[in-house]
Amino acid sequence: MAKIAIIDDDPDILDASSLVLQSKGYDVITATNPDDGYKIIKEQNPDLIILDVMMNEPDDGFFLAQKLRREKIETPIIMYTSVSKTLGLEFAAGEMVPVDDFVEKPISPETLIDKVEKLLAIQSKE
Repeated sequence: MAKIAIIDDDPDILDASSLVLQSKGYDVITATNPDDGYKIIKEQNPDLIILDVMMNEPDDGFFLAQKLRREKIETPIIMYTSVSKTLGLEFAAGEMVPVDDFVEKPISPETLIDKVEKLLAIQSKE
């Protein structure tokens, strides 16, 4: 089964997302900050990355996504955000940040599974 990295500084989000994905048979690895997230991505080569926008700094997720793409890491990225609610901004995948999808927190288990399965299906066809 696919390996999914979740990088988020909120332990509740990490736990909930991990439980949902593990219940569907996914192997989940986690990190609570961008430095550790980068390390697990480089060391464990996940099939999909779920990345929070705001961690230690309000734009940590943006910078990590850009760093990964600069290094030619093409792993699909779902970006968790509450920025649009907080700041009234709307983002779209590929706009400003090289991610494959944006998801507004809180996310329902069904939506999470749906988005993960769609991106993994696209990746497996490439």
